[in-house]
Amino acid sequence: MAVKVLVVDDSGFFRRRVSEILSADSNIQVVGTATNGKEAIDQALALKPDVITMDYEMPMMDGITAVRHIMQRCPTPVLMFSSLTHEGARVTLDALDAGAVDFLPKNFEDISRNPEKVKQLLCEKILSISRSNRRVSTYSAPAPVAAPTPAPASSSAGSFGGSASVRPAPIPVRAHAATPSSPAPKRKNYKLVAIGTSTGGPVALQRVLTQLPASFPAPIVLIQHMPAAFTKAFAERLDKLCRISVKEAEDGDILRPGLALLAPGGKQMMIDGRGAVKILPGDERLNYKPCVDITFGSAAKSYGDKVLAVVLTGMGADGREGARLLKQGGSSIWAQDEASCVIYGMPMAIVKAELADAVYSLDDIGKHLVEACI
Repeated sequence: MAVKVLVVDDSGFFRRRVSEILSADSNIQVVGTATNGKEAIDQALALKPDVITMDYEMPMMDGITAVRHIMQRCPTPVLMFSSLTHEGARVTLDALDAGAVDFLPKNFEDISRNPEKVKQLLCEKILSISRSNRRVSTYSAPAPVAAPTPAPASSSAGSFGGSASVRPAPIPVRAHAATPSSPAPKRKNYKLVAIGTSTGGPVALQRVLTQLPASFPAPIVLIQHMPAAFTKAFAERLDKLCRISVKEAEDGDILRPGLALLAPGGKQMMIDGRGAVKILPGDERLNYKPCVDITFGSAAKSYGDKVLAVVLTGMGADGREGARLLKQGGSSIWAQDEASCVIYGMPMAIVKAELADAVYSLDDIGKHLVEACI
């Protein structure tokens, strides 16, 4: 059965072009279009699509507000279109907080210049997120997190606005029955925590990292599949919300306890035995920039059995081969459970390869990191 899609955008050209691209795939059916957020809500209720593509800036009601209403009234996987700017990153991250599953850059030039590439990417995204865990009847807000102490002002340009005490809207999460989980972890003197994720990762990382105390004793590296224009903004956002410090990694950064370094988009991040970070240009031969396998592999070489690696929600299998190297060296591997994943791809690859030492629900991972490392 074809995946039913609702296309929402105030640009007539973009609605038509997206509809044409999707309709050319026999596995996808465009069942309707909308020109603003209010129409999107009405059409979502009437047509019950499997996936909605959503623009942000529209008259009557913007895309983020529409996503929030849709998630409350008829939860449906939403793919946001965003601009590759700092403001576009802020808006996209807000949309993911509101309940959107994933995003794609809105680039008219690419549509005209590389139609086949755009068609392949868009259709793959639609088909993948149609199988996500976003379609549920009930959503619950996350457990409250103690407000972190405001971080000192940064000299780097651009922030998400507001003070450090400003909180985003509650993150919609999948309400599900309890599933069997691995026992609580044993304590170990880990020298590094490495977390890899993709689709659904921005929200998942926020939920995990906000549970960690400022005194968390292990350095942390984060690998999130994300464009180059987004990772600095995402690191700033996490830094405001968390009690640990978070920053976009730079070449030569030194790992230290209580600091999480986010791999920059479009590049690769490696770690050496001295605890120094090496940022390398993105290799066009690699599908992912940053790539979880690359960072995990360098950690295996540098830290042997002293790494705790965590693989969270995401499409594909990035992280599996890096986890295999870590496992061979005696390090520990955790995977997020299927029920709490937006997309059970990357964690499933870990579990199916029998590399997971433990499988935990998203809401338990932060707590177990504290138990394992303190």
